[in-house]
Amino acid sequence: MDWKARLPLLAAALWWGSLTAIGFMAVPLLFTNASSPALAGSLAAKLFQGQAWLSMGCGLLILMGARHADGTATLGWAAGAVAYVLLGMLAALLQEFAIAPRIVARQDLRFWHTAGTAVYAAQWLCALLVLWKVAGFSRSATS
Repeated sequence: MDWKARLPLLAAALWWGSLTAIGFMAVPLLFTNASSPALAGSLAAKLFQGQAWLSMGCGLLILMGARHADGTATLGWAAGAVAYVLLGMLAALLQEFAIAPRIVARQDLRFWHTAGTAVYAAQWLCALLVLWKVAGFSRSATS
């Protein structure tokens, strides 16, 4: 399999892996070890901002791989992974432009943290499904 065929798999792995590392390890460690919750929150906001843009980049790379070898688009690519890519990218945009600004402004923190957690979890699930589907597609394409 050439590098162009492997690119969507690598992008899906990076997307899901980075969501997992930031959401389940880095941010909890920040809140456990930072000198204040305000500092931890500020640093977490920067991590989530970077993650949103990484998610968009990975999603675009995966979508670029959703084409046949001759360059024509296919809706059935990787057993429907495209829909999950688009939903995950939408979740990243919602997180960055709708939810994060309200958390930073300390606007109804309980509600917006809950919404942010739900949207992040939805993005994580979308990325996992994309990785699962793309990995299965890549394996069957090499057989």
